[in-house]
Amino acid sequence: MPALSYLDPAALMRVKSLELRARMVMEGFWKGLHRSPYHGFSVEFSEYRPYARGDDTRFLDWKVMARSDRAYIKKFEDETNLRAHLLLDRSKSMTYGSGPYSKADYSATLAATFAYFLMGQQDAVGLTTFDRGIDSHLPARNRPGQLRQILLQLEKAPAGESTDLGAAMKGLHDLIRKRSLVILLSDLLAPIEELEKQIGYFAAGRHEIAVFQFLDPRELDFDFAKATHFRDKESQKDLFIDPAAAKAGYLQRLNAHLEAIRKICSRHGTTYRLVRTDEPLEQVLFEFVNLRRG
Repeated sequence: MPALSYLDPAALMRVKSLELRARMVMEGFWKGLHRSPYHGFSVEFSEYRPYARGDDTRFLDWKVMARSDRAYIKKFEDETNLRAHLLLDRSKSMTYGSGPYSKADYSATLAATFAYFLMGQQDAVGLTTFDRGIDSHLPARNRPGQLRQILLQLEKAPAGESTDLGAAMKGLHDLIRKRSLVILLSDLLAPIEELEKQIGYFAAGRHEIAVFQFLDPRELDFDFAKATHFRDKESQKDLFIDPAAAKAGYLQRLNAHLEAIRKICSRHGTTYRLVRTDEPLEQVLFEFVNLRRG
């Protein structure tokens, strides 16, 4: 996406209303999309898909091609009804934030934005929150009141302690009856031994998974100037650490953890995006839309 004027996440998070934050991101996204190389595509997003080699050229829409200078095929009815499930981590580690807002604030805002976008495309959207297991579940629907129910759940503060990603994914897998898109939103700061197995189960059921991992800038660079008191948000253990002595080892372990997640997702053809919580949300949404176009 070309250089555009994005909303500063810190300024955005000062807006108390989650609904208003999501609307502001959507407004910025549409403005950016119309000024991007994909101008003219947004109107047709829910009805067309890009032409792929092997598609019958009789179904090309020449009017859309003339407006966008790209080849699009009209979707058949069974391609248009997407069911999306937002699987959101509400464990204690998500409450961390080195600035005025937390990973939980950021991820809830992005989840709300995804819900707005997808329901605006006439897709069915559901929300499942988890910590040690599933905490709440709204089945995927597109009907009056569904978006409001999703927002009400997203506005709740994380109440969980530790994270059991495997139990949450298995629980959602057992609840889904139809082929769906599952959007996992988590910091993934938990053992990931079950991640590959659960992604495999979803893939076997012909579900699609997109993984968004949220980390605070301080978690990524460990940029602390002096000896600092740390508390593990999930175990409540207290640690006093000299960052200069611990940084190299910390970053080595973190990068190994991130690389393991990338490899798991790559092996299964799962989309993976590491999101810094100081990134503009419009940019993350744009990448998501670009993914859906493919």
